[in-house]
Amino acid sequence: MATVAAPRRFCSCACFYTDNLYVARYGLHVRFRSEQQLRRDYGPILRSRGCVSAKDFQQLLAELEQEVERRQRLGPESAARKALIASSYHPARPEVYDSLQDAALAPEFLAVAEYSVSPGADLKGLLQRLETVSEEKRIYRVPVFTAPFCQALLEELEHFEQSDMPKGRPNTMNNYGVLLHELGLDEPLMTPLRERFLQPVMALLYPDCGGGQLDSHRAFVVKYAPGQDLELGCHYDNAELTLNVALGKVFTGGALYFGGLFQAPAVLTEPLEVEHVVGQGVLHRGGQLHGARPLGTGERWNLVVWLRASAVRNRLCPMCRCEPDLVDDEGFSDGFTREEPTTVDVCALT
Repeated sequence: MATVAAPRRFCSCACFYTDNLYVARYGLHVRFRSEQQLRRDYGPILRSRGCVSAKDFQQLLAELEQEVERRQRLGPESAARKALIASSYHPARPEVYDSLQDAALAPEFLAVAEYSVSPGADLKGLLQRLETVSEEKRIYRVPVFTAPFCQALLEELEHFEQSDMPKGRPNTMNNYGVLLHELGLDEPLMTPLRERFLQPVMALLYPDCGGGQLDSHRAFVVKYAPGQDLELGCHYDNAELTLNVALGKVFTGGALYFGGLFQAPAVLTEPLEVEHVVGQGVLHRGGQLHGARPLGTGERWNLVVWLRASAVRNRLCPMCRCEPDLVDDEGFSDGFTREEPTTVDVCALT
C-alpha cells in the first residue's frame, strides 16, 4: 500500500519576535528584550536621532511592546483573514486567480526561463538574455509580466483594497499593500512562478545562495502614495533571493537604492540607484542592503517575492545571523524546516 508524504511543516525563527523591530521615526532597526537592554544597546544612537526625553523613550517602549504583540498574533490572525476572504470576497478580475499562464509573462522572461532549463545552459549565456544592473552587486533586471496582466492585477488589488475585507500589513516596514497568500494568489500565481520559472533562473544566477533549492516564498504587494507610505528605509530581506516587480501606476521618484551585502545601514555612503520600469523585475540577493527613495508624485505598486531555501537558512538565520531557534508556524512561515538538508549552500554562511 502506497504512503503519501505529509506536507512539509515550515517554521519561523524565534528572533522574529525580538529582533529587527523597525522604528520608522528614528530610521532604526532594533533588538528588544527589555528596557535595560534597549537603553544599553541603543541609547546613544537613539538620542542622536531625536529620542531625548523620558516621554520619547516611554513612547518608543510602548511602540516596541505593541509590535512584539502584533508579531505574536500574526499567524492566527492571518489564517483567519485568509479564511474570511476565501468565503466572502468577490473578485473584480477573477481571471487573475486562474493558474499562471504563459500569456501573462513577458516574452523576454519566457525566453530566459526556457534557456535556463535547456541542455548546456550556463551563466554566461543567461547574462546575454538579462540586463546586468551591477556586476559587482549581482543585481539583474528582466521584464516579467505583460502590460495587460499588470493592469489586471492592479485592478484586482485596488478592488480588494477598497473592499471591507480585513487586510494585513505586507511586512514589518510597509503599512500599505496586500499579502498575496491571504488573497488566495499563492497557489495559482506565486508558487508556479517560483517553481517553473524563477528557480531555474536563480539556480544559474545564484547557485551559492540557494538559487537551485528554493522551496518556499513570501509574496506581497506594497503601495506608495501621498498620505500613505512614501519611502522605505535601509534594510535587507528575510530571504535568500528577492524579485521586485514594478506593477504601476504612473509615478515619479521612489527609486531603489543598494549598498553592500549585509552592510550596516550607518556606513552606506554611495548607494547604487535603480529606477523602476513597469512590468520589469529586479533580481538581487536578500542580504543586499537596500531601500526606496521618497515617492515624488502619483502611486507606485510593486510586487515583492522573497525567495527562500531551507537548505541555507536552516543553518543560519539571515536576520539574527545565528543558528535558528525554530518555532512552528502556519503556511510557508519564514521558510525554515526541521528536516536536515541534504546539501548546504554557503552564501549565507560566510
